[in-house]
Amino acid sequence: MTTIQVGHSQGEHTSCLSYAGGLWVIARREFRDAISSRWFLLYSLAFAGLAVAVSFLSLSGSGSQGFAGFGRTAAGLLNLIMLIVPLMALSVGAGSIAGERERGTLLYIMAQPLSRSQLLLGKYVGLACALSCLLCLGFGISALVLVWRAGGVGVGAYLVLVGATVLLALAMLSISMVVSVMSRRVSVATGVALFLWLAFVLLSDLGLMAGTLIFKLRVQEVFALGVINPLQAFKLLVIFSINASLDVLGPVGSYASRVYGEWLGWLIGGVMAMWAVVPVTLAVILFAKRITV
Repeated sequence: MTTIQVGHSQGEHTSCLSYAGGLWVIARREFRDAISSRWFLLYSLAFAGLAVAVSFLSLSGSGSQGFAGFGRTAAGLLNLIMLIVPLMALSVGAGSIAGERERGTLLYIMAQPLSRSQLLLGKYVGLACALSCLLCLGFGISALVLVWRAGGVGVGAYLVLVGATVLLALAMLSISMVVSVMSRRVSVATGVALFLWLAFVLLSDLGLMAGTLIFKLRVQEVFALGVINPLQAFKLLVIFSINASLDVLGPVGSYASRVYGEWLGWLIGGVMAMWAVVPVTLAVILFAKRITV
């Protein structure tokens, strides 16, 4: 863990940084700690390796050159991302504040001329940058291989997949900050994060199917339940970008395409953006209201 020093000397005087400056100090420290940690290296290698492996597997049905294009690879990566990326973001974010609290370093940081919102938002920004770099590294290696073997067909869908994946990671990281603020130990925060990951995954497809059968939900209700789940919203956004509609999903997809038309992508993207902003805002409020650190 790197040390932190807020403020800069000007002769005999020491002046405090602005709000953005203090936030940037924390974000830079968190980014350095993240990229120098073993989890960053392991997650980067695992994600890049799986992305390239999916390119090979997607090719097996396409024929000739051993690799599928960007569009087929984007479709092949969809379910893999829905499992791995939320787990990465939730586990990393859950240990941020809880880890500082357990190690006793949170008191030292709070002794610096920083507000609690600067500290929490700085950690969120630093971890968000580290996760984005990790994902872009994995996607970049896979893209280089695809360009080499299959050209640039379907690169638009692939870029949408990259953007939607980063947005999904930010949403999960945002949720994990709430967990970290409310937990006093890393083990508890990690356990809650794993439970949330399992709940989101189960509620994404299996839960939606079971709920539809048990409660005989209408298509409007099934679509609403799907969109408010960040994992399902990610899936809908990627499928919409690849096919320009959701008709492949059956009656629910046809309903969404008919009612929302070309605005469907913006609607789903807006819901995902809301997941990236609202939980971390709640975490800032909760952290500011805590009497003890």
